[in-house]
Amino acid sequence: MAHRAQRRWYPIVFAIAGLVLLPLSVLLLSWQAVDGEIWAHLWQTQMPRLLGNTLTLLLGVGVGVTLLGVSLAWLTSLCEFPGRRWLDWALMLPFAIPAYVLAFVFVGLLDFAGPLQSLLREYVDSSLRLPRVRSTGGVIVVLVLVFYPYVYLLARAAFQAQGRGLLEAARVLGQSPWQAFWRVALPVARPAIGAGLALALMETLADFGAVSVFNFDTFTTAIYKTWYGFYSLGSATQLASLLLLAVALLVYGERRARGAARPMNERPRGKALYHLRGVQALAASGWCGLVFACAFVIPVLQLLVWVWQRGRFDLDERYVGLILHSLYLGGLAALLTVVAALLLVFARRLAPTRTVRSAVAVANLGYALPGSVLAVALMLAFSYLDKTLVMPLSSLLGGAGKPLLLGSLAALLLAYLVRFMAVAYGPLEGALARIRPSLPEASRSLGVGGAGLFVRLYLPLLLPGVLSAALLVFVDVLKEMPATLLMRPFGWDTLAVRIFEMTSEGEWARAALPALSVVLVGLLPVIVLIRRSARGTG
Repeated sequence: MAHRAQRRWYPIVFAIAGLVLLPLSVLLLSWQAVDGEIWAHLWQTQMPRLLGNTLTLLLGVGVGVTLLGVSLAWLTSLCEFPGRRWLDWALMLPFAIPAYVLAFVFVGLLDFAGPLQSLLREYVDSSLRLPRVRSTGGVIVVLVLVFYPYVYLLARAAFQAQGRGLLEAARVLGQSPWQAFWRVALPVARPAIGAGLALALMETLADFGAVSVFNFDTFTTAIYKTWYGFYSLGSATQLASLLLLAVALLVYGERRARGAARPMNERPRGKALYHLRGVQALAASGWCGLVFACAFVIPVLQLLVWVWQRGRFDLDERYVGLILHSLYLGGLAALLTVVAALLLVFARRLAPTRTVRSAVAVANLGYALPGSVLAVALMLAFSYLDKTLVMPLSSLLGGAGKPLLLGSLAALLLAYLVRFMAVAYGPLEGALARIRPSLPEASRSLGVGGAGLFVRLYLPLLLPGVLSAALLVFVDVLKEMPATLLMRPFGWDTLAVRIFEMTSEGEWARAALPALSVVLVGLLPVIVLIRRSARGTG
């Protein structure tokens, strides 16, 4: 039974959880009215291709990120070879590059008219023609290079946590390094690898920008085209609900895999277990270096070249406006999200009832919603509220009777809040968990309570977690393309929207300047992640 002080948190937690339930309920209610003509047209012309493309993409990316992430994690965590120490953290840097940025860099670099094929035709063979980069294999390679860090990071941590005893026991029993990997290390790390794979597949399902650059139609592009092509928000919402069903299945599979995991009790290894020499050492260095070059070095260098050739001439008032809009949206969304996440963290700490725990879990489900799904659900909800409540009330009060919620800045900020609540909640929960309950109890015994307790005790101790949470949300908002593209108010273009506009017209060089800006900002949380990882293994 909850105490009276605990029940005071209920309205706050229920209100925040209700914001997440709003788009979910809209997705379910959207099936009350089905436009048979649009669905018949979609099924006859696009649906089989959409299903085939989406499944092919999931299969290809799943296999690719698993092979890439596990192999790199095994080499950098258990083996010693030239360059391992800097490659260990450098292989996390592709986290900073959004998928749509790497996509247009690869297309612009490897297309028939791109610099690589042009040089090959000029100096090697005038009739030389490489395979088409805008293909199924091309989009799979790009998404694998962008999303492999999810598997790499979790698999690396799992391999490092296995300790020396487990693998040395396998060596004593006559197992070769390859056999020890397959029979010991890999089965123990399987839940962590599965969790990273699920995250990569969720991002693949949610991707809109990269598949748009490759003209590769999936469910996310179909949602956009159904909305703007058929002008049917209801049909777009129904497509979004199917996409959400696939995401829910991935989340369920990841939770089942993680629930079956058993924590390792061994002490982490301080040094590499296998010292590679000769051809093996060169092969390990070459493989890790090749991945790092393709996923980070070459794209960044190409962006710099394009910025110098063409992008620097776009440094005008409009570009300044794009930066200001991006910073304003990111800063305001980070502030609102961190405040809401703080309320959830304190509610779970001070009122740890089953009701509060369940509501907090619901409030953190928004990150599983792809941006396109969240956008159409919220827009349908606000469209309904405008028609049934806002416009009649405005007319009654003598106003213009125009919609106020649909296409508003508040709607976009709400989408960011719902989508990135879990991003802010994680660092704040960890920071609050490090504050022992005896500290606030001692403060209360000295007469410090209420708001004074928060300002004098909690806020200074929570400040690192608050800054980390705000930084993560800020960068995610800057990189978010689907929700911003679909929900932004008129005239509120951002760096991500500018990239989409330029890449849609094939203006790769003009897209380089905003893309490089997003990448440089995205490096900030990656650097924080690298520093934490170094402390965890040092």
